[in-house]
Amino acid sequence: MTPSPSKKPPTLATIAQAVGVSRMTVSNAFNRPDQLSPALRERILAVAAELGYGGPDPVARTLSRGETGAVGLVVDYPLTLALTDPATLGLLLGVAAECEQRGLGLSLVPRLAGRDAALVRTALVDGFVLYSVMPGDPRLRAVRARRLPYVLVDHEPAPGVAVVNIDDRGATRAVAEHLAGLGHRRVAVVLGWDNPAETAGEIAPAYHVYRERTGGWREGFTAAGVDWDGAPVGSGPGFDRATGRIAGLSLLERSAGERPTAVVTFSDLLALGVIDAAAERGVAVPDELSVVGFDDVPAAALATPPLTTVRQPHAGKGAAAIRALLDGGEPGTVLLPTELVVRSSTAPPR
Repeated sequence: MTPSPSKKPPTLATIAQAVGVSRMTVSNAFNRPDQLSPALRERILAVAAELGYGGPDPVARTLSRGETGAVGLVVDYPLTLALTDPATLGLLLGVAAECEQRGLGLSLVPRLAGRDAALVRTALVDGFVLYSVMPGDPRLRAVRARRLPYVLVDHEPAPGVAVVNIDDRGATRAVAEHLAGLGHRRVAVVLGWDNPAETAGEIAPAYHVYRERTGGWREGFTAAGVDWDGAPVGSGPGFDRATGRIAGLSLLERSAGERPTAVVTFSDLLALGVIDAAAERGVAVPDELSVVGFDDVPAAALATPPLTTVRQPHAGKGAAAIRALLDGGEPGTVLLPTELVVRSSTAPPR
């Protein structure tokens, strides 16, 4: 039978009274079936079903046990962007695979205007992985206030905290050395999120990853005698392929003598957008414009021409974060290697 909407929902005590057993016996029927005879358990479950009882409250069970069996992943994007960005999906795959191997659930905590910290405070998890958040982010403060274990990914090193990073600075330094070695002297950089900087020297990076990557480009190009600080910046709304196209078009509108011969970008999606802009303007890649990405997402190798980029271990980074969170060990920074993958989107300037 179905309980009347006006009545209170059935509880363990309701079932116990109907069957004529203790509340603990009913609880065992759901949580510790080995403690009961099969016949008694079946009778309890049958009565529970008749009364419309769906099982123990997961929140109450979490509080009683002191653990949830789940990990929270805090991402610095809205959920729709996190689930469509190839690099973030790679990290999510690594996190999910490690959780699956350990029999753990995963809770995604995205950026949500006005509710960022509230989502962290109410998440039913045993610990957090925070992916590319700023040091003063309210979600990071909320995680610390809960006194749960946490690991930072793509974040500046923090005393007493486990941090998982890649060698961003070394990676972009290798990109600069590659382009300078080909003979490029007029270079440009493409950013996202409508960055207001007009030249590379004006970039004021708030995130650790931005600081490291711009630092590597500066070191590599400056050592080769290239004016990095004066390099023009292209940007646009968002951080996807359409953003790269908008930024690329703005750079290609320059006169022939001022147009860059090479463009470096913060992601493969931005780089692919620059290639789209070059095709639209009739600028040949790489004969007239070399383009370099970052991430080595699947679309990079399939591009026309195939994209020179930096390969980073997205899934490995996510798995390393879960291991650091769950296996303990001394706090510190895990620095994962990167690889410059040279393909057909770069060549000597004409």
